[in-house]
Amino acid sequence: MLPKKIILSEIAFQKIDRYPNQATIIFLHDSLGCIELWRDFPSQLAEKTKCNIIMYDRQGYGKSCPFSYEKRAVNYLEQEADILAELLDFWKIENAILFGFSDGGSIALIFAAKYPEKTIGIITEGAHIFVEKITLNGIREAVHQYETTNLKQKLERYHDNKVDDLFNAWTKTWTSVAYQDWNIEHWVQQIQCNALIIQGENDEFGSLKQVEKIVSQTKGHSKALLIPKVGHTAHRENPEIILEESAQFIAELTRKN
Repeated sequence: MLPKKIILSEIAFQKIDRYPNQATIIFLHDSLGCIELWRDFPSQLAEKTKCNIIMYDRQGYGKSCPFSYEKRAVNYLEQEADILAELLDFWKIENAILFGFSDGGSIALIFAAKYPEKTIGIITEGAHIFVEKITLNGIREAVHQYETTNLKQKLERYHDNKVDDLFNAWTKTWTSVAYQDWNIEHWVQQIQCNALIIQGENDEFGSLKQVEKIVSQTKGHSKALLIPKVGHTAHRENPEIILEESAQFIAELTRKN
């Protein structure tokens, strides 16, 4: 159950709808992200694939409304997948291709498992399906940066006065005792669509076990794409290879549909 009924009109989104009767790629941002932080990556992928795109700020992020709850639930990523299903109905999109980064990647995996009839295929980047020591260390380092550098001020440019709430929602949830057993492998095992699973080889928030476990457990065809010499934000650090591989993956999906 959602923490509170989401008012869809309070969710900020941006559409590029230039290609009639073509597939739509839905971009799902990370734990500190928003529409603006995707920069021009979505529009470049739209041009390469001749697909339409939608980006949106989840509740509590970017230009969307503030959180409607005080404490984030352990299953918040599943809740976000359910909200996405509502949004696709709102936008009248029956079959979507999901591109999810970090938290967005985990949401894409859950969504594909729960709503196979709405999903053509998924691309994930830096997705998590269980908690690792490297993840917790990366989050603790982010907390240190938030407390000792101008990271908070940088994030305020995109999230305004919601920054403390969203940062604490991420860091306090993941480092809580209750969250250490979080695991969505049971959802991964139900995924039927094809998937492109991307991760930087030097990802500071997750090991390659995340990729291996996803690829080995889906029922559809899943392909791993490991990007050398980059960290968690692979689509910013080496956008060329991700654009090329994603475009090829999407071309194969759309030919079949």
